[in-house]
Amino acid sequence: MTLVSQKRLAADLLKVGTTRIWVDPEDTDRVSSAITRNEIRKLIHEGSIRRLPETGISRGRKRIRKQELQAGRHKGPGSIKGSVGNSKRRWVIRIRSIRRRLRALRDRRFVTTQVYRKLTLMAKGGTFRSAAHLDEYIETHKLARRR
Repeated sequence: MTLVSQKRLAADLLKVGTTRIWVDPEDTDRVSSAITRNEIRKLIHEGSIRRLPETGISRGRKRIRKQELQAGRHKGPGSIKGSVGNSKRRWVIRIRSIRRRLRALRDRRFVTTQVYRKLTLMAKGGTFRSAAHLDEYIETHKLARRR
């Protein structure tokens, strides 16, 4: 005996979906004989038909995933989405400022042309983090022209 139509009527009366309707297994014969809305309403009042509570979404899988991520799992190259940043643009900005500083030092005769050439090649190789780092390097290695 199917209770499809009874469940549909009960769902309509209780304003929920058919999957949230519970029918007492001991009263299935009484429920199946009910065909009108009034009869269904009476069964709801008696407690033979009830509305089930809403089921939430379990966070168990989320918690497990969080623990795994903390342990360093799921962090391979296949999991990375999007760019980390435009490293080329950062390089261009950095190398331009370093080369500008080097030209200024050469033009003011602070370093010799030989030292300038050496430092330019080092800058090209990525030795210096910034213009300030270049200045620090010149100072520590005593590359400034003697006056």
